[in-house]
Amino acid sequence: VRQSYAAEARAHGLQVQPEALGHSFREVYGAQSRRFPNYGRGQGLSSRQWWLDVVKQSFRLSGVQDEAALTKLAEKLYRDYCSSHNWEVLPGAAETLSRCRQLGFRMGVVSNFDSRLEVILSQCNLRHHFEFVLTSEAAGFAKPDGRIFEQALRLGGARPEQAAHIGDDYSRDYRAARAAGMHSFLLRAARQAEGPEVPPEHVLPTLSHLLARIEK
Repeated sequence: VRQSYAAEARAHGLQVQPEALGHSFREVYGAQSRRFPNYGRGQGLSSRQWWLDVVKQSFRLSGVQDEAALTKLAEKLYRDYCSSHNWEVLPGAAETLSRCRQLGFRMGVVSNFDSRLEVILSQCNLRHHFEFVLTSEAAGFAKPDGRIFEQALRLGGARPEQAAHIGDDYSRDYRAARAAGMHSFLLRAARQAEGPEVPPEHVLPTLSHLLARIEK
């Protein structure tokens, strides 16, 4: 985030240090999430306005006070994060998803994200692998709330014990899915800091390890 925000600022003739932007973004994002959970749904805020406010305030805290420039920056960055160049597809993701489809798995996305996710997945050439995309904004609940998993199971037409969830956050993904009665795997890259103890057979060093874990 800090690099893309700083690059966009430079394109508008503004010099802002990426480190300052990174610090400001973390602070603002946390405060906004606490004040307006789940992108302000139910509190009179659209996810678009939620994000525009986050971007503007991140730049303000980093020293940019030109309101006209802030509006342009926020609008441009909101649009840019719908495109594939600000996202990275994990190694092995496309191949693993293709193989899962070949094996007859029905797949969906359950994400604490906003309505842009459909477009992002399409831009990254991943959307066609999934039968449904369920965001927390659409569901009205964010992981680890069990109700978003219940909605996903209904969309997938599966009972909890027939389903597996793969995610990279111990509390919101791994533990929450298991609390909902599902199988669950934790994607934990080698460079990632060690967290709570998880059975080795439930840990995925990469997405390419998924099929071997399922077979076990």
